Amino acid sequence: MKKVITYGTYDLLHVGHINLLRRAKELGDYLIVVLSTDEFNAIKNKKAYHSYEDRKVILESIRYVDEVLPEYNWEQKIQDVIDNDVDIFVMGDDWKGKFDFLKDYCEVIYLPRTEGISTTKIKEDLNNKKM
Repeated sequence: MKKVITYGTYDLLHVGHINLLRRAKELGDYLIVVLSTDEFNAIKNKKAYHSYEDRKVILESIRYVDEVLPEYNWEQKIQDVIDNDVDIFVMGDDWKGKFDFLKDYCEVIYLPRTEGISTTKIKEDLNNKKM
């Protein structure tokens, strides 16, 4: 069985997220999504609208996702790959090159982002409507 892993916050879920998850799943048989905890988001100076628990439930309901694990810190990726016997690490191409250190442990693939959509853009659009 070929295992694929990806990481993210997955707040304000949108079609770009779904496209990434679908394409990641097409690369293997089993997709693990490692989801940023609320505590880790605070370290990253990110504020998610939905709690970790709610984001986890949302991700678990997506047919492409086989398992959701918590992300507590930047450093856990190597151990996650080893512990879960991962074959392919996938991220959006906005992270291109940032995770090449994982090539010693698995294949690393950066997938193109869906044009014109991001959680940041959604938040900006919502803020502009309030004004």
